[in-house]
This record gives sequence, C-alpha cells and structure tokens, in this order.
Amino acid sequence: MTVSMAQEYLPIACMQHERLEFSVLRRIPLILKYRLEYPGRVEKVMPLDVATRDGAEWLKFRREDGSVEEIRLDRILSFEEQLV
Repeated sequence: MTVSMAQEYLPIACMQHERLEFSVLRRIPLILKYRLEYPGRVEKVMPLDVATRDGAEWLKFRREDGSVEEIRLDRILSFEEQLV
C-alpha cells in the first residue's frame, strides 16, 4: 500500500502560515531554509503565493535568479523576513 502526499503532510503552525501570507501580501523577501533532500538549502526568495492543493499547503516563490519554485510548507525548516 502506498501513502499519498496528502497523508504525509504535516500542517505548520497557524502563526507561521499567517507570517508567510503576510510576506506574500506585503512582498517581503525571505531568507528561506528548506529541505527537499539532505542537507537542505538556504536562499533569499520573494514569496509569491500560499495555496492549498491536494491536501497540502504550498509556498510559491521566486529565486534571485528569476526561477520560480513551489514547496510544501512542511518542508520549510525556518524563514526570516528581510525588511528593508
């Protein structure tokens, strides 16, 4: 029996979710630490959208090189707003 992505998803804390949404609305860059594989990545990104799809929540962001990526919120290890 296989386990679907929705069953594996672990929701993040509401306050963290709200901070991400605020960063999207205010166009506040983030220093984002996340893991897709070991050991993880740290990069400065511009958050574009927070969405719910397929039983999980996702952050869409643009990297400094202009490429756009999407990551499940439970893959984010930490983030920090970069206020100007």
